Amino acid sequence: MFVTFTAIFAAIVAVLLIVLFVAGVSAVFGISFRKVFMKGLWVLLMPPLLLLYGMLIERNAYEINEVEIAGGNVPESFDGYRIVQISDMHLASFKNRHRSLARAVEMINGLDPDLILFTGDLVTYLPDELDGFEPLLSSLKAGDGVYSVLGNHDYCIYNRWESDSLRAAAVRELVARETALGWKVLMNENVNIGRSAVDTISLAGVENISSTSYFPSYGDLDKAMSGASGSFKILLTHDPTHWHKALEDYPDIDLTLSGHTHAMQFSVFGWSPGSLMFDEYRGLYGKDGDSVLRFRHGRVPEDRSDEDLPLLYVNIGLGETAIPARVGTRPEITLFTLSHKK
Repeated sequence: MFVTFTAIFAAIVAVLLIVLFVAGVSAVFGISFRKVFMKGLWVLLMPPLLLLYGMLIERNAYEINEVEIAGGNVPESFDGYRIVQISDMHLASFKNRHRSLARAVEMINGLDPDLILFTGDLVTYLPDELDGFEPLLSSLKAGDGVYSVLGNHDYCIYNRWESDSLRAAAVRELVARETALGWKVLMNENVNIGRSAVDTISLAGVENISSTSYFPSYGDLDKAMSGASGSFKILLTHDPTHWHKALEDYPDIDLTLSGHTHAMQFSVFGWSPGSLMFDEYRGLYGKDGDSVLRFRHGRVPEDRSDEDLPLLYVNIGLGETAIPARVGTRPEITLFTLSHKK
């Protein structure tokens, strides 16, 4: 919270210094302050004002995005099945913001989900970020349970450790604490969810896998997919850069859910710097051969004949890292509704 107050104070000071400086220049040269403002001062004020807006308003303005997944692989008895995805909570960013996170939990439970899926980065640095949040997070409820995977931050790699064994112990502690919440952490494993003897979907989760060396890769997709027998298969993998390689090995994965990008916590007029770092950074994508299609408004167009394309959804997360602000990237709760299509 100290970091947040410091950032807010710095933004306010920046605004005041810019205004005072221009007011002084206006007085020296006999130019009206209004004229200077209209000529360009407003441009100088935009960055600190946007930062203040992102810290005070948008990071607490949760958005529910609804996505329909229709296809012949969806079993008939799963028609209307409701899945909520959340991601990148980064509990350090919610310190002293319990009420804000409680509002998000209330919104999630209010969607009456059959399944809740968390795609990694519960913490930013250490497992003790969970302290005090256990009653709130354990109140997340879904008919078929809450499942999660680990993200790059969950491996506690952004701390100085005397040995890797201490870091590994911290990861085991985090997994144990998530399990104590009533969540099932998928560590390169899967579960088959059945509605009848023949109607089954498979949920597989891998430990973090990234196509870049900057982020750790501990996952084993072969192990995660072993025994996944459902006609509709969902993969949880934190880093969306894993999607292309996953489909090379397992083209029958129908829906991949990822997080990680945050859309860089900034977007203006539909453009985000996240697009410079990630090929898939926000929303719904489909892979048709070598082509990747981005579907706007979270829906595959009805005029497409190949609705059974393998799909990827990148959730931009609930929390923040680095800068405690979001601009044009409201914290996201995604509701998927499965639809059987003959």
